[in-house]
Amino acid sequence: MFLENTFIPYGAYWSTPFARWQGSLSEYHSIRLVGEVAREFLARREITPDSFDGVVLGITVTQRHSFYGGPWFAAMAGAPEITGPTISQACATSVRSLASAALEIEAGSRECILAAACDRTSNGPHIYYPSPGGPGGHGRSEDPVLGNMNLDPYAGLAMTNTAENLAAESGIGKEEQDSVTLMRFAQYQDALANDRAFQKRYMAPVELKRGEKLVGIFDADEGVHPTTAEGLERLRPVLDGGTVTYGSQTHPADGNAGIVVSTRERASQLSRDVNLTVQVLSYGEARTEKGFMPKAVVPAARQALERAGIDAAQCAAIKTHNPFAVADIYFSREMDVAIGDFNNYGSPLIWGHPQAPTGMRAIIELIEELVIRGGGYGLFSGCAGGDSAMSMVIEVS
Repeated sequence: MFLENTFIPYGAYWSTPFARWQGSLSEYHSIRLVGEVAREFLARREITPDSFDGVVLGITVTQRHSFYGGPWFAAMAGAPEITGPTISQACATSVRSLASAALEIEAGSRECILAAACDRTSNGPHIYYPSPGGPGGHGRSEDPVLGNMNLDPYAGLAMTNTAENLAAESGIGKEEQDSVTLMRFAQYQDALANDRAFQKRYMAPVELKRGEKLVGIFDADEGVHPTTAEGLERLRPVLDGGTVTYGSQTHPADGNAGIVVSTRERASQLSRDVNLTVQVLSYGEARTEKGFMPKAVVPAARQALERAGIDAAQCAAIKTHNPFAVADIYFSREMDVAIGDFNNYGSPLIWGHPQAPTGMRAIIELIEELVIRGGGYGLFSGCAGGDSAMSMVIEVS
């Protein structure tokens, strides 16, 4: 469906820097942290918590007391009177959260929603499932982070296998994947230019504390590996006979992000620049054949574009969730978009993958790139577990 009444106040969003696995954010409870970051962000922007009549919280990695999800986040953000859903849809969680908020705005049931997404892939839980009927009453267990990356219970494959399936089907070799990875690393360097001027347009620093004592400020991405053609060439494929290396895929990370979704009137009131309008036009969702996850970005993107009444050629900027370089190569071929014409200023392939907030950060960067370009249409599309993907089209004017 085409969305007519859903807007994002310019500048009413944030992403923390993303921290490498077992890095600076590895011991911070992800819901507590996103609540603290949201409260501090709103205070800096002078947006009062009573501006909101609902929240949406996206999270995929269980944390202690995450059963209380959305309402708990709202209270920690300073708005204990409101509530909202907690959403988990693998790496599509960000778009699903924003789409849920948009549909409430379109229905007229809400006017201003704080949508946030958080995850900590570090120190994930170990879950034990009792089984009294098992041998000796012994139950079963899983590690939700590593276990889900290594096995889709329907496809029976690890995430890397889905990338290899697409690479084999489409004739995408290691050399081409390495070339795209090197290009994405170069694009990320543009976001670091002039003392990280691009990232500072949206990035929220995190106060690192030990108890109540401030021990540091986390204000830049951690875990981005220096990438060279020679270094990529030396890496061996992860799977025997494959093409995907650890260099041409993303890395697990920790972090959070948030976006205010509202009516046009409320967006105008909360915008950092009343001369800029950011409208959410549509979203799309698709699922491809079993075991080919990265392919799903294309049908999802096409659906979102069709609902918005435009095509890819009309987009001034495009972002993807690219856990594997092979995903961007396939997208480029199928959508007829030059490989160097999207994912400017960085992408998850380089800055990491904390799952739930990954797409939200990409959409925030998409908005800022459109503002720099003087406006226009923007597309985000990203694949997710279960051979699925979600996409979103926005317009900055």
